[in-house]
Amino acid sequence: MNAPVRVALAAANVLGEGILWCERAQALYWTDIQCATLWRHAPASGETRQWHLPERLTSFALCETDGWLLLALASRLAFFRLADGALHTVCEIEPELPTRCNDGACDRQGRFVFGTLHEPADGGTKQPLGSFWRLNTDLSLERLPLEHVAISNSLAFSPDGATLYYCDSATRTIRCCPYGDTLGSSRLFADLRGQERGEPDGACVDAEGGVWSAQWGAGRVVRYAPDGHLSHTLPVPVSQPTRPTFGGAQLDTLYLTSARDGLDAATLASEPDAGALFAAQVGTHGLPEPRFAGKPPTVDLPPAP
Repeated sequence: MNAPVRVALAAANVLGEGILWCERAQALYWTDIQCATLWRHAPASGETRQWHLPERLTSFALCETDGWLLLALASRLAFFRLADGALHTVCEIEPELPTRCNDGACDRQGRFVFGTLHEPADGGTKQPLGSFWRLNTDLSLERLPLEHVAISNSLAFSPDGATLYYCDSATRTIRCCPYGDTLGSSRLFADLRGQERGEPDGACVDAEGGVWSAQWGAGRVVRYAPDGHLSHTLPVPVSQPTRPTFGGAQLDTLYLTSARDGLDAATLASEPDAGALFAAQVGTHGLPEPRFAGKPPTVDLPPAP
């Protein structure tokens, strides 16, 4: 597939990630992880807003309760009130480990599933110390019985909610498993090890069950059919695409975040749009984003520092 890709916003994100479309606001939300910043952009009006947070924001979920997001900050989960920036911590995540939260997505039942990644103190090779977790609607937290991971990513759900897609980017493979209150045995879904470069990063699922995967380091987004075969390839003008989502009034525009993180001066000169928000018409539609069904606090909260 060679749909034209355009810059929707020259955001110059260091590490743009976690993008979601809110059909109520008709706007995109995403994070620049390294800058601890939440972004919102309404394509129809061009209005853009940013919120600066007290620590890195890695992923998040829309909430059923209007005006709130559920944030996966580096060290914790927290409810966030958009009107005034108030934060309410739900729980810390892996405080005993050198890890931080990473990719996350809401399941079709309104629960938040997310993973962690290893941050070695010496900057060395990441090890499979992270896990996948689920925050239930009663705000209880459970570790999912999946493999330990170095870099959790690619969390997405089939249209019927019965299949979970996930990956450890370091393995260059995407896996899937039957999903519900309990999980079935996982299996290999897509394998990037036979290609010269590229790791699976963020993912989303279209209305037909196709899995759209951003390939970090390979400068493309690909679509895998539900049976795992590669059905489309969408080249993008940057080497580090991070996460796709479907948005727009008809959910027919594929939006994509990207990153400048780690690129040297020569590469940045050849990729002037690195870190931008991109958009493309790819001939298919997405699904409304599931929302976290747990309730934010009803007490008054101070604004975030």
